[in-house]
Amino acid sequence: MYRIVLLASFMLFNLSVKAQKPKKPNSAEIYQSIKKLNFLGSVLYIAAHPDDENTRLISYMANEAKARTAYLSLTRGDGGQNLIGPEIRELLGVIRTQELLAARKIDGGNQLFTRANDFGYSKHPDETLAIWNKEEVLADVVWAIRQFRPDVIINRFDHRTPGSTHGHHTSSAILSVEAFDKANDKSAYPSQLKEVDPWQPKRLFFNTSWWFYGGRENFEKADKSNLLAFDIGTYYPTLGLSNTEIASLSRSQHKSQGFGSTGSRGSSTEYIELIKGNLPKDKSDVFEGVNTTWSRVEGGEKIGKILTEVQQNYDFKNPSKSIPQLIEAYKLIKSLKDEHWRTIKLNEIQDIITAAAGLYLEAVSSSPLATKGSEVEVTFEAINRSDADITLQSFTIEGIDITYSKAEPLQNNQKINQTLKGKVAATIPYTNAYWLKEKGSLGMYKVADPNLIGKPETEHQVKANFTVNIAGTPITFSKDVVYKTTDPVKGEVYRPLEIIPQVAVGIKDKVIIYANGAYKTIPVTVKAGKDNVEGTLKLNIPQGWQVSPQSVAFELAQKGEEKTINFTLYAPKQQSEGYIKPVAMVNNKEFSDEMITIDYDHIPFQTVFLPAESKVVKLDITKKGENIGYIAGAGDVVPESLAQIGYQVTLIDPETISEKNLQNFDAVVMGIRAYNTVDALKFKQPILLSYVKNGGNLIVQYNTNRRLKVDTLGPYPLTLSRDRVTDENAAITFLVPDHPVLNTPNKLSQADFEGWVQERGLYFPGEWSDDYQAILTANDKGETPKNGALLVAKYGEGYYVYTGLSFFREFPAGVSGAYRLFANLLSLGK
Repeated sequence: MYRIVLLASFMLFNLSVKAQKPKKPNSAEIYQSIKKLNFLGSVLYIAAHPDDENTRLISYMANEAKARTAYLSLTRGDGGQNLIGPEIRELLGVIRTQELLAARKIDGGNQLFTRANDFGYSKHPDETLAIWNKEEVLADVVWAIRQFRPDVIINRFDHRTPGSTHGHHTSSAILSVEAFDKANDKSAYPSQLKEVDPWQPKRLFFNTSWWFYGGRENFEKADKSNLLAFDIGTYYPTLGLSNTEIASLSRSQHKSQGFGSTGSRGSSTEYIELIKGNLPKDKSDVFEGVNTTWSRVEGGEKIGKILTEVQQNYDFKNPSKSIPQLIEAYKLIKSLKDEHWRTIKLNEIQDIITAAAGLYLEAVSSSPLATKGSEVEVTFEAINRSDADITLQSFTIEGIDITYSKAEPLQNNQKINQTLKGKVAATIPYTNAYWLKEKGSLGMYKVADPNLIGKPETEHQVKANFTVNIAGTPITFSKDVVYKTTDPVKGEVYRPLEIIPQVAVGIKDKVIIYANGAYKTIPVTVKAGKDNVEGTLKLNIPQGWQVSPQSVAFELAQKGEEKTINFTLYAPKQQSEGYIKPVAMVNNKEFSDEMITIDYDHIPFQTVFLPAESKVVKLDITKKGENIGYIAGAGDVVPESLAQIGYQVTLIDPETISEKNLQNFDAVVMGIRAYNTVDALKFKQPILLSYVKNGGNLIVQYNTNRRLKVDTLGPYPLTLSRDRVTDENAAITFLVPDHPVLNTPNKLSQADFEGWVQERGLYFPGEWSDDYQAILTANDKGETPKNGALLVAKYGEGYYVYTGLSFFREFPAGVSGAYRLFANLLSLGK
């Protein structure tokens, strides 16, 4: 469905961004991992969103310094736009979470989060921290520090400059500075100390650059005595890549934001400024004064000596020669008293032993989906591709009653296959993003289990445990049970085995507008998660609405079978809105969640369960014109929303734009950021403006002022800015009260600007010629009025409209006034 080129990953056993694919490291990668195993230092990088992280510095710390490195993103990027598909809000957060994980697989870092919800652009940290709940997010940052135990923390942003950049950015730094001290304070969040110990990082830095000084010249003149500098252009011969090339591949995983990056080569410098702690005397060593050898843990010196010998004597042609010493080190690590380093290093050395032996262990389900209590068939494969003495002792699956306990030697390159059946445990939880299981607030996700806070994703519950005896030492390797198929184009395709409910329900349209007529048919889908499901389906409705029938019996014979049941929903006479919710009753149990799948090539397949509800709106609206042409941009649901209120909407292929085919439309609408993302518009813009001149109506939704594909946005001079109004409740003032846009065919009032979500608008024009009329104005608290939200110009016989108002957010939220205003825009000149 989505054609996105897969980039090969290469660091730390990660040869694919598909998380379910087995690791197949080469000899050079095994060697890099051994070097990292022999280093006991940690770095935590902190910022606000997916894409804020400096992948060049993260890659340098992970791969050159060999430090255990993590990125703590306070949010999951839920409030942004999506350049690859229609998902926004929670589902966009799921995509960006996986994009961050894909990036970390490439640059070698780990990924952490807080419960903060990206509610959209914020101009000041005071607003941000009020909406986020500062104490809860600060507690999450402290929790991350106590769990990860970094020696060094690096902030992406400057805590000393509130109001100069995105409020989320500055807030991430403010919270990091506070958490630096609180993490070692036993009186701070004492409930955490049941699970973790207090921890004091050694140093806190700000990842500065010339940009923060207002230019390169200013930076050259600045006092750098408090700064450390790193040449992050390191070249890794064993990988055939420079650090900056790795970083570019990592950053390019942020595809939903259009952050594809070209790899660079050569010397390049990164700077970090000391904020807390002592400045290293040796400015080339961020860990100076920190014991990063195995002697930092009791009983570790012997381990360090063994691993140093492994490193010195490593045979690139036959890594399995290192197995005896690796097993010796494994046993010593397993006996360490330090639980923190014991856990981390056991995981690392187990992966290295597996790779050195060419040991391939996999458990594959016959189906990607299963329900509680259902029977599942699993085939396991075990193969040793070395001369190492290895025996498979047992194979069990957590969550499914499957056990195989026949001890079998694994001879070199002779695989063992077994197919077994078992039932899924009734107690196993459904597969879902843990932060979406309960409804949160505008600024915070709700997480009931405190031990889940910070985790990047929900750990899969169905795991295969292979207990293998290697050179006389039993080791248990845990692998996710997966499902795989062969695609004729993509080849081997992996999906996780996911546990789903017996029934999922859904309504396709998340907003249903009653613009004409008193009733509508509401198709509700019900889908079986297993064979032979029967029950009843009803539709819960808001007060004042009526539905027929009250309930419907259904039968689904096969797993995956889906039926559509139609209900007739009657709206009240007066303007009204509320939510409808389908509920399936099976064996006296209610099922009311919708199963949503997300399938893009650059991230693992995702299944998400959300409440299956839709907003219904009885809308007092009048419209003129019928046929609307729509040129898609970065992705939105505006075309579907316009169809809801009775327009005939045609998606126009930009390559086919001609004066002749535009004549068929009463209005043409440009999708959000179309002039940023659609190359063909560079050549088609004159035709669009000619359409306006000859009597057409062109409505252009927001674009950014970077990477515009056209030299001229409108028929008259128009310059975009970064002006926006982030307060969705900011007062709206009508600058031209008698303008048709505010009066025809719908008489608008202040009530039409109530109930807006996330923001008023963004990237307003900052300058424009007198040929445009500014229709309304608004501003955030303490700011000057922003008049560029809605500009209208008469051009020839037609109208040109430029608007930064966030219709793409308001339509999916069913905001009545947004529909009425847009209908007026479409009606211009009619």
